[in-house]
Amino acid sequence: MVAPLMVLRNLTVDFHSQDRTSRVVEITEFEIGAGEAVGIVGESGSGKSVTWLAALGLLPTRARIGGSAMIDGQELIGAPAAALERIRGKRIAMIFQDPSSCLNPVHRIGWQLDEALGLHRGLQGAAAQAEALRLLDQVGIADARRRLSDYPHQLSGGLNQRVMIAMALAGQPDLLIADEPTTALDATIQAQILVLLRSIRRDTGMALVMISHDLGVVAENVDRVAVMYAGSLVEEAMGADLFGAACHPYTQGLLAALPALTGPRQRLTAIPGTVPDPGSVPAGCRFAPRCPVAEPRCRREAPPSRRIGLLHRAACHLEVGVGRSVWAMQRAAE
Repeated sequence: MVAPLMVLRNLTVDFHSQDRTSRVVEITEFEIGAGEAVGIVGESGSGKSVTWLAALGLLPTRARIGGSAMIDGQELIGAPAAALERIRGKRIAMIFQDPSSCLNPVHRIGWQLDEALGLHRGLQGAAAQAEALRLLDQVGIADARRRLSDYPHQLSGGLNQRVMIAMALAGQPDLLIADEPTTALDATIQAQILVLLRSIRRDTGMALVMISHDLGVVAENVDRVAVMYAGSLVEEAMGADLFGAACHPYTQGLLAALPALTGPRQRLTAIPGTVPDPGSVPAGCRFAPRCPVAEPRCRREAPPSRRIGLLHRAACHLEVGVGRSVWAMQRAAE
C-alpha cells in the first residue's frame, strides 16, 4: 500500500480560558493520499478550520494541541518554528476564507507574490517577476503585468481570491487546504474558482482539502468526504457513497435539509437545536441531544467508528445502515 501524504492521529485542540478548558477538536485518525481531493463538511462551529490551523501551528498561544499531524512522516505538532516555516507554504499551503483580510492592503500584489516566491523558492528580481506573471496567468487574471502594480483594494473579490490562490501555488505545495474558498463570491465567480482549482489539481497533481458547509460544492469537487460535528469525525466515505447512502443520522440530516431540484415541492427537514458550545459538549455521542433515534446508551457512551464498507466509516451506536434516512422516516410518521 502507498503511504498517505498526510496523517492526523489522536489530534486534540483545547482552548483555555480563565476558569475552564474547552475541547474543540478530537480526531482519532484521518489520512489524505497524494493527489487526493477530500472535502470536510459540517455546520459552523464543527471544528473544520481549527483542525487544519492546529496542524499548521497557526492557532493562538492559549490553544493546547495534542496528538500527531504528520506529512510524509514529518511531525508538525510541537515542531520548532523554523521547521514549520519550511513546511507552511512549501509543502502545505492554505487559502483562507476572506481574501480581503489576508492580503496586505499597503503592499502591491506584485510585492506580495515576490515575497512568497522568495521565501519558498528563493526567486528574486526578474526571475521572481516572471514567475509571478506566470502564476497570475495560471489563475486566469487578465492583463497580469498591470495587475502586479495594483493594491488589493483595486481588485474585486473574485480577483483577490485568484491572487490568494496564486500565492498559495507559489511554493508548489503538495497539499492545498482551501478553507471556504468561494463563500464571499457570487455564483458565477464561485463556479470559475472551482473550475480553476480542478484544473490546477489536474496540472500539478497536488492533494486538496476543501473545507465547506456547501454540500453541493463538495459533491462536485472531491473524491472523498469527511463529516465533522462538534469537533469530531462522525462519517467518512467516498463522495458517491456518502451522498447516495449516508449512514450517520447527522449526515442524513444535512442531506435532508437540501431542497430537491426535481419532483413535487415538499417541506425541508431541519435538524433541531444547534452545535453544542465547546465548553458544554454532552457525554456520550455529541449528536445525541439532536438525534431523532438516540437511545439511552447514546447519552452515556461515545460511539466507536465502525466500518460500513471498504472506505466508509460512521461513528454511531445504532445499525442505521444504508437505506432510508431516519429524517425521512420521521417526516413520514408526522
